[in-house]
Amino acid sequence: MDPTFVLSQRGRSAVGRGIRQRWSSGQDAARALRAGDAGVVVGCLPFDTRQPAALFEPESWDPDAAALPGPGTSATGVPTVRSWHEEPEPHEHVARVARAVELARSGALDKVVLARVLRLDLAEPGDPLELLRRFVADDREGNGYLVRLPTDSALPGGHMIGSSPEVLVRREGLEVSTHPLAGTAARRPEDRNLDREAALALQTSHKDLDEHRYVVDAIEAVLRPLCAELDVPPLPTLAHTERIWHLGTPIRGVLADPTHTALDLAAALHPTPAVCGSPRSTALDHILATESPRGYYAGAVGWCDASGDGHWRVLLRGGHLAEDGLSLTAHAGGGIVADSDPEAELAETRLKFTPVLTALGVQDLLETVPAPPRPRG
Repeated sequence: MDPTFVLSQRGRSAVGRGIRQRWSSGQDAARALRAGDAGVVVGCLPFDTRQPAALFEPESWDPDAAALPGPGTSATGVPTVRSWHEEPEPHEHVARVARAVELARSGALDKVVLARVLRLDLAEPGDPLELLRRFVADDREGNGYLVRLPTDSALPGGHMIGSSPEVLVRREGLEVSTHPLAGTAARRPEDRNLDREAALALQTSHKDLDEHRYVVDAIEAVLRPLCAELDVPPLPTLAHTERIWHLGTPIRGVLADPTHTALDLAAALHPTPAVCGSPRSTALDHILATESPRGYYAGAVGWCDASGDGHWRVLLRGGHLAEDGLSLTAHAGGGIVADSDPEAELAETRLKFTPVLTALGVQDLLETVPAPPRPRG
């Protein structure tokens, strides 16, 4: 039986198979855990928390499974990209960012995260597990996630698949940790000196440091009242993927009340300013008025067991594989503050599409002219 849930990191995977029961509400799922009516809850939360969650108890559960097999040597499960388009078009996104910069400069908001969509029409159905293997193989820490979505929800069915670099929250006993990432620069791995310069420029960028501080302050405001101890470093450090430098702050604490589960903590933190903005309500209203619905993108993906322990990551750097496997929809965004450069923000979204394009074997797709959509059949 193929997995219905996978969360991978550093050569190990939490794996669920089958579906015993589902919940569309995080509160209902948390109540089931506390009542002993579920041994574990897995799945994902949507970006807009008014939308239904995709949470379930698997029929079988292994929180520490061996690493997934590597991707196949053939093209099995990797479909041909037949056509694609970006929403909005690049010039439209630049204009949207420019408007958001003006709002930030006027004081209407401090930060807002604006995302774009890349819709890919596939010639053959994609194999969810094979695509997951390719995401994991391309990630330096072996990060990956897969969630089988319900077919009877207000949000589309299919699978969410990707490789998020960002920990929203982990709980092990009373210990809680999170590692927010905000502030981005493209890496230059082919030239060590240029790569080092890019990292240094990010560490000293007032724009990126401000963008990151909003995230850390918001997370601290949530966790401080819940923790007997909380360590929040005063300055971020560098974190990186194969292609991107990030500013990151590892935050660690000790819960004062053991009844706060990993699912409770994820719901309280989400959405952080790393994917929404600051103030949260103002940024959220701007996103909902500006973008098409995000669905589960920029939500949270993870698991929580009956003891309260669990691991949730921000649902990024992946896509939604449709129920029929014939289309994949990816999102990528960036945080906009008063000093943001609209053209640089456009380039950042294209950079963040790379994991999806690599998983499909079309890394250079956005450097080509898109083919017009063709009817199926």
